Amino acid sequence: MYLSRFLSLHALWVTVSSVMQHYPSVWGHYDVCKTQIYTEEGKVWDYMACQPEAKDMIKYVKVTLDPPDITCGDPPESFCAMGNPYMCNNECDASTNELAHPPDLMFDLEGRHPSTFWQSTTWKDYPKPLQVNITLSWNKTIELTDNIVITFESGRPDQMILEKSLDYGRTWQPYQYYATDCLDAFHMDPKSVKDLSQHTVLEIICTEEYSTGYMTNSKIIHFEIKDRFAFFAGPRLHNMASLYGQLDTTKKLRDFFTITDLRIRLLRPATGEIYVDEQHLARYFYAISDIRVYGRCKCNLHATGCKEENKKLFCECEHNTTGPDCGKCKKNYQGRPWSPGSYLPIPKGTANICIPSISSIGIAPKLALSTVSSVQVANHKRANVCDKELLQCQNGGTCLKNMRCQCPPAYTGILCEKLKCERDPGGCSQNSGQRAVTHGPLLPLTALLGVTGLFIF
Repeated sequence: MYLSRFLSLHALWVTVSSVMQHYPSVWGHYDVCKTQIYTEEGKVWDYMACQPEAKDMIKYVKVTLDPPDITCGDPPESFCAMGNPYMCNNECDASTNELAHPPDLMFDLEGRHPSTFWQSTTWKDYPKPLQVNITLSWNKTIELTDNIVITFESGRPDQMILEKSLDYGRTWQPYQYYATDCLDAFHMDPKSVKDLSQHTVLEIICTEEYSTGYMTNSKIIHFEIKDRFAFFAGPRLHNMASLYGQLDTTKKLRDFFTITDLRIRLLRPATGEIYVDEQHLARYFYAISDIRVYGRCKCNLHATGCKEENKKLFCECEHNTTGPDCGKCKKNYQGRPWSPGSYLPIPKGTANICIPSISSIGIAPKLALSTVSSVQVANHKRANVCDKELLQCQNGGTCLKNMRCQCPPAYTGILCEKLKCERDPGGCSQNSGQRAVTHGPLLPLTALLGVTGLFIF
């Protein structure tokens, strides 16, 4: 008996595991910015591209409505029931918690009974249009990783536009149009995401798929992110390398999935009919019970953490970068121009770390090796003075255990970058045959170390 139960559970686990393998996390890589690896010279830092995990971004959103007095309940008013548009004895009253429908109910926990939702005033001023702008702001650049989902409680609107901003609401671009009749509403032929391709994935379309009028069983509107990913990664998002490569090399594609703000423009409520019933205008209004936006802080592949301080999101930058999006190099780490990290090559990408400025080193510094060693032991880290990649010993020097360069007789300096004769009063004569030759990138002394107070002069 117990054996059969065990075998049944095992079979169930195998089945679930095999199914889950076909639905990998869309952004399951790049969760570490650096790690220590062991080489012949000892432990060294291995840097890689990194990004924060995707999460529900609604918990960090600020919502504004235009017009600001569009929420029902002040003054109290009656509206028609969701299931029966001619039963108009429901009441919205902002002064009573049980009857109020404020904007924050668009973002509360779902599954309550009765359901909670934001609701607009009714279309009592018909034929004047009943229009609402709902703006979602993060004050931070966000990379979308999953579908945007809006759940209506009143029937989906006859006409709606989803817009995005990349500059904190200063300018807006359409993301997608929604209508019961795209040609009549927006002079556009109706399409769905399935009609797109790799070459047309950035096309702004109008869809009739989510605008079926006043129906209680038709509540959800999607903006399909994953279906657009699938044009590059395959229908089950197995080929993520292809998607990463496209995001890495095509700025327009990367920007398409990047936002600072979203705006939901509700232009015409659900009517379910060609003509508006002027005798029952209380049946026409907007009501939204839930909005889902999943994404991650954009940190330019220089951070795995994103924290909230004073109601603002900030990347916890690494790779010697700084700024809300890790969009610049730290002071004294501007030895080369800032660059975002890269997803390529798969799977670790390229960190493109900021390296120290030459001016931050000073004139002819000498490194106190014992000081470095004590700092390294205290922090359980081993910072490199030299290596075989970024901190190469110059002019034929040899890197000894990543701690110092053994220079040829004619050269000196931390990386054997200086001629000894340059210290002589007469300098180096042209006939001396001594001329510094660099091999590989000559980086400043403190590249990749991030250790301060290590020099004596």
